[in-house]
Amino acid sequence: MDVLRDMALFVEVAKTKSIKKAAEALSMPDSTLSRRITGLERSLGLRLLNRSTRRISLTEAGMTYFTQCQQIVEAAKLAQEQLKEMVESPQGLLRLSLPVDFSTLFLAPMIGDFLRLYPKITFDLQLSENWLDLAQEGFDLSIRIGQQPDSTMTARHIADIRYGLYASPDYLHSAGTPKHPRDLADHTCIRMVCPHWDETWTLAGPGEVMRVNVNTRVSANNVALVRRFAILGAGIAPLDQLLGGEDAKAGRLTPVLPEWKLNRIPVFALLPAKVLPAKTRIFVEFLVSRMRKLVAEVG
Repeated sequence: MDVLRDMALFVEVAKTKSIKKAAEALSMPDSTLSRRITGLERSLGLRLLNRSTRRISLTEAGMTYFTQCQQIVEAAKLAQEQLKEMVESPQGLLRLSLPVDFSTLFLAPMIGDFLRLYPKITFDLQLSENWLDLAQEGFDLSIRIGQQPDSTMTARHIADIRYGLYASPDYLHSAGTPKHPRDLADHTCIRMVCPHWDETWTLAGPGEVMRVNVNTRVSANNVALVRRFAILGAGIAPLDQLLGGEDAKAGRLTPVLPEWKLNRIPVFALLPAKVLPAKTRIFVEFLVSRMRKLVAEVG
């Protein structure tokens, strides 16, 4: 970078034919500019300027060097302007690895809004629950649910999703409504099967935390399927409050033990590096803002 900087200084001196004028244009002291040009000549082993008390002219080597330097400096300025444009108006392809349920239920509308805000960004979305080497696989980021193992990747916390219990009005009408977590032993429950869910449920309520064993007739590793069975009256299901709240407003489901909450499960953006391209950084910040606002709205 020092070489490129010295080239730019030399180009300005060559164009103005004056150390003083060039120094004024560059907002630097005459003595500093003169010293930098002398250092450049010393590093090249050639004299670039003929100096006199009245004027400065280019030597033959200086004329050749000026032609080449001017092209390089202009190309560097153009590249910098293009990068600045990318920051101000991000563009390019974002390759994301996303969990199936979360992306279908929540990320799809957010990405739709992002596309409208940034029309020069395109997406390649690959749905997978697998742990990936993002750099090797060519992904810009992945979204994962639950605590993540230590790795060389950078993990950015997006939000925490709080879960509650829900059942259909028909189920509660026929089986009764639990008044306390211990009552779940007398009910049919639908169990989520994934790394951050145990066979027992831990519920935090007024002044205490309880672990309860549940009777399960249906278990699934897909949120949409668990939700569907709950709506069909197959039992009491754990659902995140974003999804369950939506069904409760529509009358499809009813909150069960609403003063008791299940796991608070974190959502992370996993990134292959700490220094991010503008398109990736802006998308992550957008996602953090939208997810945290959505979670705050449901309490």
